[in-house]
Amino acid sequence: MEEIDLKELFNYYKGKIAWMIIIVLTITILGNTYRLITRKPLYRSDTSIVLVSANENGSSLNELQVNKNLVSTYSEIIRSRKVLDPVISNLELDYSYNKLKSNISVAAVGDTQIIRITVSDEKPKLAAKIADEIADVFSKEVKEIYKLNNVAVVDKAVEAAKPYNINYIKDNIIFLGAGIILAFGIIFVIYYFDTSIKTSEEIENKLGLTVIGMVPKMDNN
Repeated sequence: MEEIDLKELFNYYKGKIAWMIIIVLTITILGNTYRLITRKPLYRSDTSIVLVSANENGSSLNELQVNKNLVSTYSEIIRSRKVLDPVISNLELDYSYNKLKSNISVAAVGDTQIIRITVSDEKPKLAAKIADEIADVFSKEVKEIYKLNNVAVVDKAVEAAKPYNINYIKDNIIFLGAGIILAFGIIFVIYYFDTSIKTSEEIENKLGLTVIGMVPKMDNN
């Protein structure tokens, strides 16, 4: 295997710097184009509700335990047709029940009586509106189902400022890194298989011949 002169390789890279920049920019542009085509930005908003006492005199230990047991039940009711169908109707959403349900996640906050409702959507304002509407409709449905008035909103939904599924800085760092690695690889392969003689020193070093003169390259004119 032919030995590689690191100094010669370094000089070769310096001579191909323009091509390396072109390769890096091309990979970055292609990566961003692919991301725009395949990944739509999604925005996430959430609202929190809490199970409170229905008794004006305050909560008893028994009532607190009942509320904790209701958290998992309420979480399922929130994603039911009884709640989501009115939400679709009230906001005039162009969504089916299953589509809206897939965009919603409901979870209890630790070992508390707080339930967080999270909504994802391509429109940040709409995601916040849906989250608040779900909390409102759910509160009304609980009164009808359980004859209880024990749900209160803790935090209203806030419109998201940026998508949660796309990190532009991270993605571009990845694209730039991939472009740099690919550029170095391509230039190295070209260098390795390039057998042309470029300088008089190469003739003396590789062929063992003494250079007695050089013919300059002339323009055709």
